Amino acid sequence: MGMTMTQKILAKHSARESVEAGEFIEAALDGVLGNDITTPVAIDILEERGLGSIEAADKTILVMDHFVPNKDIRSAQNCQQVRSFARRHGIDKYYDVGDMGIEHCLLPEKGLVVSGDAVIGADSHTCTYGALGAFSTGVGSTDMAAAMATGKTWFHVPEAIRFELSGKLPKYVSGKDVILSIIGDIGVDGALYQSMEFGGEGMKSLSMADRFTIANMAIEAGAKNGIFEVDQAAMEYQEGRGKRTPEIFKADGDAVYARTIEIDLGEVEPVVAFPHLPSNIKRFGEFDKVAIDQVVIGSCTNGRLEDLRKAAGIMKGRKTAKGTRTIIIPGTQQIYLDALKEGIIEIFIEAGAVVSTPTCGPCLGGYMGILAKGERALSTTNRNFVGRMGHPESEVYLSSPEVAAASAVAGKISHPEEVAK
Repeated sequence: MGMTMTQKILAKHSARESVEAGEFIEAALDGVLGNDITTPVAIDILEERGLGSIEAADKTILVMDHFVPNKDIRSAQNCQQVRSFARRHGIDKYYDVGDMGIEHCLLPEKGLVVSGDAVIGADSHTCTYGALGAFSTGVGSTDMAAAMATGKTWFHVPEAIRFELSGKLPKYVSGKDVILSIIGDIGVDGALYQSMEFGGEGMKSLSMADRFTIANMAIEAGAKNGIFEVDQAAMEYQEGRGKRTPEIFKADGDAVYARTIEIDLGEVEPVVAFPHLPSNIKRFGEFDKVAIDQVVIGSCTNGRLEDLRKAAGIMKGRKTAKGTRTIIIPGTQQIYLDALKEGIIEIFIEAGAVVSTPTCGPCLGGYMGILAKGERALSTTNRNFVGRMGHPESEVYLSSPEVAAASAVAGKISHPEEVAK
């Protein structure tokens, strides 16, 4: 029986010729990721068990990004604990203020994940790296602790859904619209514990930013991971970023899929996820204008340079609407620097937006953009659950950077074409 991409990667990392959906396996890991919220819990677990050393120090990656720069005493103590732990155990892949970034933007940028890797992270959006053809998935802090200690973890081998892509995205449509449309069609549990595997001729028209966004939100459909076939674009992206050599795994021709879903990218439209689920999708023309108090453009989903370029292209020469706060968050220091060099940051500031240091901040209701009771935000982040960005009686709407930028200018949720005329 043939194997999917994910199954081939898991077979390789468990030193087996093949694996089948439903099997339990133990696999060696190429990366173990933690952040300033999840790592302290893992450290406490290790110390409670008296483990004075860890086997996977060279594979451990610690990124301080959720409440960094620290927002309060507790967040400062968390980072201090992780910083001390990294020094004690010789963990050199430690990223803090000045060289950090939003973890799922930072790791691919620095070449810390490559095609064919098996990576876990104590953050649910670790599935982002599937854009490179890696198997990556989120775990809890207990599994992170065990993985740091041993360099291995267990998996229940997932079955897969094949997404066959054709066509090309229209103007003002991006990867965010693709994945929101998919989640709207199949639901937040439509791929429960399955691998979402993307391929087909249409994939060539998707930028790497599009692919990172789509893989990032696989978890919002309940998936174990999202993964793309590795093509020239993926290989070019990885050139010069790291010292490790990518390994390409292709699905067998007779691989077994739970189902195949065909998507013509040319038919995808700009969409908005209404409260309080990413699956609550509405297309323009299906809803009345919704006034918004805040717009957030950034996050591990849409904080890459291409995302900022798209938003700036709409906001250039325009002003944000009076009463609509607009917050821009570059995904990494390098993205921030590149945006500065291109004049993108100047466009945002002249439009009336504020630009933040790279941080997860408002995405999880942490800081740098908390919502008050009754407020509405349109955000390029990945979740809009009740209370996700602040008060439980606030509302979060999800969209692409293009829609978010147009809406910041209009002061209400708007199609980019309406503003760019």
